[in-house]
Amino acid sequence: MPVYTYRARTRTGTTISGERTADNQQVLAAILRREQVSPLAIKEKRKGFAGPSFGGKVKAKELAIFTRQFSVMIDAGLPLVQALESLGSQMENKVFKKVVTAVRSDVEGGSTLANAMRNQPKVFDDLYTNMIAAGEAGGILDTILQRLSTYIEKSVKLKRAVRSALIYPCSIMTIAMGVVALILVYVVPTFITLFAGLGVPLPIPTQIVIALSRFMTRYGLFILFGLGIFAVAFRSYYSTQAGRYNVDALLLKLPVFGMLLRKIAVARFSRTLSTLITSGVPLLEALDVTAKTAGNAVIEKAIQDTRKAVEQGRTIVDPLKQSNIFPPMVTQMISVGEQTGAMDAMLTKIAEFYEEEVDAGVKDLLTAMEPMLIVFLGVVVGGIVISMYLPLFTLIDKLSG
Repeated sequence: MPVYTYRARTRTGTTISGERTADNQQVLAAILRREQVSPLAIKEKRKGFAGPSFGGKVKAKELAIFTRQFSVMIDAGLPLVQALESLGSQMENKVFKKVVTAVRSDVEGGSTLANAMRNQPKVFDDLYTNMIAAGEAGGILDTILQRLSTYIEKSVKLKRAVRSALIYPCSIMTIAMGVVALILVYVVPTFITLFAGLGVPLPIPTQIVIALSRFMTRYGLFILFGLGIFAVAFRSYYSTQAGRYNVDALLLKLPVFGMLLRKIAVARFSRTLSTLITSGVPLLEALDVTAKTAGNAVIEKAIQDTRKAVEQGRTIVDPLKQSNIFPPMVTQMISVGEQTGAMDAMLTKIAEFYEEEVDAGVKDLLTAMEPMLIVFLGVVVGGIVISMYLPLFTLIDKLSG
């Protein structure tokens, strides 16, 4: 969505400004009015050239620590502005420090904490600000902040699990391709010159390796260029709504990784929705926020379809079943929770179960893949080396005979 800069006036007459994402200017104006803020000027932020930035992001771990410390200060009875000032002064991340200072200034100017944080969408997302708004409305801001910090920590743990499952095989494959490319481009040509001088017949494996070496030497740059074009084209395709949906659907159908990604999606969905409902966020709004944080276009569509069905008066379970994405155990537990009025507790149990399943799945996957990848690397590199020595063995046999 586009980013807009705006100036607005609060109920106390204070003028505030900031940046927000919205579908268009009219939608943003309506959002501001719902927050009891009168918009004065709204302009779309133009995208200029963005140079390289160093340390310009706020990590999830930093956000979790900030949230935990904030909850302790509020629980201890420290005034809101003083707590923000104290947290901002001890920030090592300059970007985060600037954000917290801006939030403190807005709160000092009469804005609510939720609205002040909404002015910093790059750090505080919809889930964060909606929960803060619910905490302010219910007078349980310290409790909400504790739940938020727990949620962020769990989310970081899930992301780390995904990274562990993907980085190891990808790094091994990259190393294997790099080693093979170096052998074909720099080592094999030396053997080609040697074989030409010896005049010995070359076995078929050796001929195949020599052909690959010549191909890599002649067309290596074109291959790299082609891979670069493919990467750019794929990224462009994935940035479209249809492309993202098709790629994410394909990922969920992969033999081993697909099941793991599905479990991760279910854990994230359950944890997010349970945290929002427990914090007092209305169900429709909670489903909307959960869909945006799903991390997978197929899951996001299923949740949005569920939201539309609930809006029409249907139960949450039926559309979840129709999506054929969520396991029967999940829909059954949600159904029981919906009937008994304890859906948040059921979602928490589902999240805990699937988070444990993800941890176990990642460990099992890495344990199974490690020997397979090592064998693969050994067979590829060893096969090339042996194929290059086969003519020498033939020559030695002839000389000894």
